Amino acid sequence: MAATAALPSSYQTPNLPPPSLKSSSSFSSAALVFIKPHKKNHNSIRCDITSPNSPVHFFTNNTSPEHLPVPMASESAVKKAKKVCLFYCAETKELAQKVAAESDGIELRSITWRKFADGFPNIFIPNAHAIRGQHVAFLASFNSPSVIFEQLSVIYALPKLFIASFTLVLPFFPTGTSERMEDEGDVATAFTLARALSNIPISMGGPTSLVIYDIHALQERFYFGDNILPCFESGIPLLKTRLQQLPDSDNISICFPDDGAWKRFHKQLQHFPTIVCAKVREGDQRIVRIKEGDPKGRHVVIVDDLVQSGGTLIECQKVLAAHGAAKISAYVTHGMFPNRSWERFGSDKGGNPEQGLTYFWITDSCPTTVRDVMHNPPFEVLSLAGSIATTLQN
Repeated sequence: MAATAALPSSYQTPNLPPPSLKSSSSFSSAALVFIKPHKKNHNSIRCDITSPNSPVHFFTNNTSPEHLPVPMASESAVKKAKKVCLFYCAETKELAQKVAAESDGIELRSITWRKFADGFPNIFIPNAHAIRGQHVAFLASFNSPSVIFEQLSVIYALPKLFIASFTLVLPFFPTGTSERMEDEGDVATAFTLARALSNIPISMGGPTSLVIYDIHALQERFYFGDNILPCFESGIPLLKTRLQQLPDSDNISICFPDDGAWKRFHKQLQHFPTIVCAKVREGDQRIVRIKEGDPKGRHVVIVDDLVQSGGTLIECQKVLAAHGAAKISAYVTHGMFPNRSWERFGSDKGGNPEQGLTYFWITDSCPTTVRDVMHNPPFEVLSLAGSIATTLQN
């Protein structure tokens, strides 16, 4: 039913009890009340009471919200904070502790990692009965082929423990750069790992959610099967926050070392002046050149998804310095740095871009690297902990 006339004055008196909703059979204890301005008359307030059978609308000319009796919604309508049991491997223990510190709803759970005499894993999940019916997550790190099998063993076991849902957080997808074949016989190991993760058993809540940060190629989304739900996050918001804290934040330009980096990140960084570099062949050498943009007098930040040997970044630094950049910094989400290649990057020693970088930002997606570069200028670690905690509780 609908009543367009104003309510009787007795209903508008705060000293009198509100009319009982229980007297009407069309209402239930779960009825919800919504108050909003009337569309046509801004001096009126519209009160919508939604019951399981039909909505009921009242209008009143009294604009004082305190004069309107609003029954409380039932407790079932109040959304409770999501509780998550977070497991981790040895490599991600420190990051897991930071994630748990971000929210009271995330509880750390440990795993006993051992090995048999023959070297194969001997793994135990303590108090496994306690996680039945719980939302469970595992923070993985496939930083080395030697640890992938033991972690996959846990990843395959957890969903079978009658848990409500399962989320796998794999900040760095390590085979992402091996996503295509150039010659017959090449093996695209990105597809291999995606297939292995696509066969994680389904939990009571359905397919596993897989969280990856800044995967190398977005088309790798289609390498995963229907039994897993890949969720691609980015570390770029951490970089943008850090750039806003710099004293020269109004003089920042973003440099992409190649077209691939531009395709990957330019939409997230479109509000900054942009410089794009490219590799060109001169004889037997491939030289980095500036394709577009002007670095003169700017604090230029080179942005890419990952770094290994660092050769391309160093060549970019040289060409930017030669073209008059005032400062040069770098950001990569995944600092791999095999064979301690991070040692190639030095500090600019107070504003000499020819000698080094002002900052080199990485995230803690590769825990081994973080331990190596910590407290070594120009490196600075931007933690994914807050982003991971938010994702787990969504």
